[in-house]
Amino acid sequence: MTGLRRVGPEEFVSRLDSVLDIYTAAMVPPADQLSGRRVIMGNHASHPGFTCLFAELPDGTPVGLAYGFHGVPGQWWHDVVHQAVAERHGAAGARDWLDDALELAEVHVRPGYQGAGIGRSLVLGVCAGRPERTVVLSTRDLPTAARHLYRSIGFVDLLTGFVFPGGYERYVIAGAALPLVPGRQDPAHRREGAG
Repeated sequence: MTGLRRVGPEEFVSRLDSVLDIYTAAMVPPADQLSGRRVIMGNHASHPGFTCLFAELPDGTPVGLAYGFHGVPGQWWHDVVHQAVAERHGAAGARDWLDDALELAEVHVRPGYQGAGIGRSLVLGVCAGRPERTVVLSTRDLPTAARHLYRSIGFVDLLTGFVFPGGYERYVIAGAALPLVPGRQDPAHRREGAG
């Protein structure tokens, strides 16, 4: 049985070894990318609205994690994705999806614990109670369990086949309106009732 525990930026940074262990087990990245990922993840903890959940065994061993933060201009992922979404969906579409967004940076579960609902609990937990209008993320453009999970809780594809600058893998940029309600796709839903 696993439980979820929220950690702040300081504890997150102090546990980057555990974070990288989970990331490596789930994603199997090339070894030469790990030092760069460590720096990027550590920097994420300083972004506004940073939030993180660990999925832990009863003895405190982490087996999964999810974290995100409020996306703002000047953050690399935000700026690259904002431009690409604007090119595809127009400036208004980019504003609707990205100008008030929780950017879900990482969601990973160790392979031996996948398929038990931990990833779903992590995503729903990180997104619960957030003040942003939308949540956005990138994931590999493959028919993975992660893609199925995101679709099942209301995410829609904003871009497919997207290659980040300097990269080679194809990604999907996906988004959902907050609060997460499976099946709802309109990022402007909160504005429509305000008045």
